[in-house]
Amino acid sequence: MRTTALIAAAGTLPLVTAYPSWLSRDRRQAGSTITVDLSKTYQTIDGFGCSFAFQRANLITNMSDKTKQRELLDLLFNTTTGAGLSIIRNGIGSSPDSSSDHMNTFAPKDPGGPGAEPQYTWDGKDSGQLFLSQEAYNTYGVRQIYGDAWSAPGYMKTNGNEANGGTLCGVAGASCRSGDWRQAFADYLVQYVRYYAEAGVPITRLGFLNEPEFTTGYASMNSNGAQAADFIKVLHATLEAANLTSQVGIGCCESEGWGNQVNMVNQIKSAGAESMLAMVTSHTYTGGPTGPMNTRVPVWLSEQCDLQGQWTSTWFQFGGAGEGLTWANNIYSALVSNNVSGYLYWEGVQWPSPTTNEKLIRVDQQAPYGYEVAKRLWAFANWSRFVRPGAVRVATTGAAAGVRSAAFENVDGSIAVVMISSAGSATPVTVKVGTSGSSNVTMATAWVTDQTHNCESTNVTVTDDGLVTGSVAARSITTFHIPAPPAVEINEVGKKNWRYV
Repeated sequence: MRTTALIAAAGTLPLVTAYPSWLSRDRRQAGSTITVDLSKTYQTIDGFGCSFAFQRANLITNMSDKTKQRELLDLLFNTTTGAGLSIIRNGIGSSPDSSSDHMNTFAPKDPGGPGAEPQYTWDGKDSGQLFLSQEAYNTYGVRQIYGDAWSAPGYMKTNGNEANGGTLCGVAGASCRSGDWRQAFADYLVQYVRYYAEAGVPITRLGFLNEPEFTTGYASMNSNGAQAADFIKVLHATLEAANLTSQVGIGCCESEGWGNQVNMVNQIKSAGAESMLAMVTSHTYTGGPTGPMNTRVPVWLSEQCDLQGQWTSTWFQFGGAGEGLTWANNIYSALVSNNVSGYLYWEGVQWPSPTTNEKLIRVDQQAPYGYEVAKRLWAFANWSRFVRPGAVRVATTGAAAGVRSAAFENVDGSIAVVMISSAGSATPVTVKVGTSGSSNVTMATAWVTDQTHNCESTNVTVTDDGLVTGSVAARSITTFHIPAPPAVEINEVGKKNWRYV
């Protein structure tokens, strides 16, 4: 009989017990059985994250109360007590100033044409994002740092302005009297990568658009798929020349909605540039996924939030767009129904105004720096803390009434089974790893987020034949985490003394 007693407390491993082998198997499997089939695999998961663009990072970077600064960083990135986010999406600046929430460029002045020597001026802060990225990378082990430009500097565009749309000079259909700025913009993006590298933070993904179908009064740049493909070829060649293609992958195109992104991907494929991408990126503001995207590269839903509803930190009330349970289900649909590999919320932190749900944590700008955490963050935690970068989604069969399930095998061999309940009462479940015979599971933990718990431990049982049995709380997200079996080492003495009996 395998019995492991562990402390059952928030932030620690829960109590794990074992049923005796003489107890009826039918009784031990009371409730529905979810079978995890490791032999049937789907997409690889790149991670979960958020952005700190438009100077939101400064809320943390400039905070004089270092205790609260650390509390906020822990809430976002700590894999034991926080959400364990594993992707950061930074905004690459294009503004000539830092007024309001502008993201300042490090090339504010036109050097005299696209072929002139650029006049780079790096401030070592990057709108507060550099410090936050250093903390995420060095303290919390975040390895996916994505730099994305909302626009090129204004003098590189057809409208001469970083805002109000306009198109990069030199791409198909966008000629400018000043010349072709494609190479200069590619050089600018690569220089951004170099600045971060000098500060000890490797940029791993690089984007050059944000909502290219949307013209607005802040940093924005228009593009269709053919124009994007035109620039992708230049940027890829520039990364190659800088020996950066093994570190940095290109992402495109951050469309406002899935439908436009599908169209842009089709145009990129027609132009022969799909193979130069590391990922396809889309938002969901004008429409979400309707099925997996027709591309060979990973797909990220790289920005979404509730922009309409009034701020709420609740888990479940009536199924509102800002509620935590809603976002647990949003992530499920993206990963399971649409094979998405990366899932990012919009802002990690933001000041109280506007009073919408575009942030995970609402933070006051002045001392004493009060903050309020939305349950949306804890919905992310039940995914991100246990489904780590490089995990592969695997098949599950069987279902419990009102419970959706998804399973993943991590790089270290551990398994995460994420279950979301819409039922009004707790649902007993049994998880079996493998499709035949007994499994080799000897230990498991379970973690629940609901109205009163924030990714906190709950009881789970492992039977003698490796079944994991527990309960999915009403209207909750509950994650079963099964560590990899310990490696069996046979030393030379053991080999010599081995015999059959």
